[in-house]
Amino acid sequence: MIGHTDNEILIDAPMDLVWDMTNDVENWPRLFSEYASAEIIENTGHTVRFRLSLHPDENGKVWSWVSERTPDPVRRTVDAHRVETGVFQYMVIHWEYEQKPGGVLMRWVQDFKMKPDAPIDDAAMTDRLNRNTRVQMELIKGKLESAAAAVTR
Repeated sequence: MIGHTDNEILIDAPMDLVWDMTNDVENWPRLFSEYASAEIIENTGHTVRFRLSLHPDENGKVWSWVSERTPDPVRRTVDAHRVETGVFQYMVIHWEYEQKPGGVLMRWVQDFKMKPDAPIDDAAMTDRLNRNTRVQMELIKGKLESAAAAVTR
């Protein structure tokens, strides 16, 4: 089995604001509740390589990894993958942004495979990622819609 998730949310905010805020990796700890830090390692053209660290888990362990993402501002898409894969054999994420009536539809598609010795399998990680993605998308939606409202005041 291969892990796959596909989640989307409609954000009532201008495209440029949604695009800019969600692609500002350095500020992700203020946008996502799961990230304790985001360190930019390298920028090459549109591609950014960065290290994300989560808040400590219930055992005090801090999970951290390096990823790369390449935004395409013309197509309003982002392709990303983990460079340091950790418990994954691979992890790729595709982001799409589409202008719709009522806002911007932001979609995240993740494809991955867990390593054989990972603490959970593909199905369990799919469930975990789907639950967490919905939480993070709702949080981001609220923050972006608040930012949009502040701009229009």
